Amino acid sequence: MKVGFYPGCSMKGGAREYQESVSALAKVFGIELVEIPDWNCCGATAAHNLNKELSLSLPARIMALAEKEGITDIVVPCAACYNRLAVTQHELAEDAPLRTKVISIMELKYEGTTKILNIIQFIDKYIADKLEEKVVKPFNYNTACYYGCLLVRPHSILKFDRVEDPQSMDVLVKKAGGNAIDWAFKTECCGAGMSVSRTDTVARLSGNIMKDASDRKAEVMVVACPMCHSNLDMRRPEINKFLGENITMPVLYISQVLGLAVGLDAKTLGLDRHMTQVVLHHKPVPTVVEAPKKVSNTQKTEA
Repeated sequence: MKVGFYPGCSMKGGAREYQESVSALAKVFGIELVEIPDWNCCGATAAHNLNKELSLSLPARIMALAEKEGITDIVVPCAACYNRLAVTQHELAEDAPLRTKVISIMELKYEGTTKILNIIQFIDKYIADKLEEKVVKPFNYNTACYYGCLLVRPHSILKFDRVEDPQSMDVLVKKAGGNAIDWAFKTECCGAGMSVSRTDTVARLSGNIMKDASDRKAEVMVVACPMCHSNLDMRRPEINKFLGENITMPVLYISQVLGLAVGLDAKTLGLDRHMTQVVLHHKPVPTVVEAPKKVSNTQKTEA
């Protein structure tokens, strides 16, 4: 089975391990990810802050190229890229004159028919039904599922399952054998693109996220966004300085968590690329011991 794949800029650079783990996980389930030829940057935060037509033309060109190749579904693992493509598709569908203008800028045919899938939607559609039967090493850890901002907002367009307390990633972690904890910072902002310009702000926002998860006994945090991962992982020294304590909790991508559960090794999943060392001590799954059956008085008499 072939599915369209848009890696975006981050998965070719600072988040290489995310692409490695997504590709490896897909292969386990017989899925070939087909990279969109000649793809370009989605524009990220900068474009839609500077020029509306440019901010729509960049994501629209990606979708137009996918349509040209006959790709019906595109998995977009980066939450920021997914947000830009999905919002652009919505805006062009709602505004015919704007759509005509963008098409003239791109000089490509665009129908807006390609289905844009974030990493959770991709797993739900192509993997989730077969996941539990593939699990060979249950991910038996207390896990904080962190969704961040761009995966779930704006709800009117993206229609993620629940605005403040999403559950889709929690369900996948549970299928992998993990314990998805109940916590308060699932969709709070990590500081996003201020990682360089306002590291102090990122330390405070990401610090609050890590602190709440740690206080609730999470052993692992799982994310679905390269920017979230960067802030929570790479900025750990600044986070710990802000908190005044040493939190060593590793941050994994959802594709890495599921990959470990189905038996992929740490190297294949890119765990060695993380800034905060990923140390996961093996925890055997608790054995369920059945209580002895009660013997009725009648059975005792017959005996």
